[in-house]
Amino acid sequence: MGNWDKDESNYSKIKMPGILRQEQPLKEKVSRTIYKLKVQQNKLDSSISRMQNHDRELFNKCVSAQTVKDSARATMYANECAEIRKMASVTLRSQLALEQVALRLETIREFGDIAALMGPVSEVVRSVKTQISGIMPEMSFELDEIGDTLNSMMVEVGEATGQTYNAETSSSEAQKILSEAGTVAEQRIKEKFPDFSSKEFESSKISQFGTEERTQT
Repeated sequence: MGNWDKDESNYSKIKMPGILRQEQPLKEKVSRTIYKLKVQQNKLDSSISRMQNHDRELFNKCVSAQTVKDSARATMYANECAEIRKMASVTLRSQLALEQVALRLETIREFGDIAALMGPVSEVVRSVKTQISGIMPEMSFELDEIGDTLNSMMVEVGEATGQTYNAETSSSEAQKILSEAGTVAEQRIKEKFPDFSSKEFESSKISQFGTEERTQT
């Protein structure tokens, strides 16, 4: 399968009993799937930005509540920030995982090593769908379609070439992709969201308490 363009005609038709049915060329299917994945990545990126903005508002309100010694309200805002950050972490992990899937498909499109490379990305998409469904349920349908397309491409290539993929190896690589996405997401969450134990938070409290004391004096 090293020469994709030369062999592509082998994958553009699927034989059925008594029927020769013309199919969308495999390379075009891969390109369309990459495009759909990038659309989902953009949606996730927009969602993360909204979460980040909302978290910043709540963080500032928490600081203000601390300033007036309203610990109950400060705790409420802090707890809400914690929930937003949990969702942001899942969303960012999902975005990074889909980014790696798109990169893998671009490699497949260029070099055509379908059976060996398609299995892991299909599993990653399925896992991302499960993770993100509780936060962005509307995305489940799109990821279902992408997963179905990836599975159908594997079947199509298997029928045309006799290639198969090792399920155990694919599962292991899929977990590696997800783990790497999780590690990067954890670091980026720290960069995007202020830490309640950070100097920024502590200095804000000290500064505002100092202002209050001078006012009272």
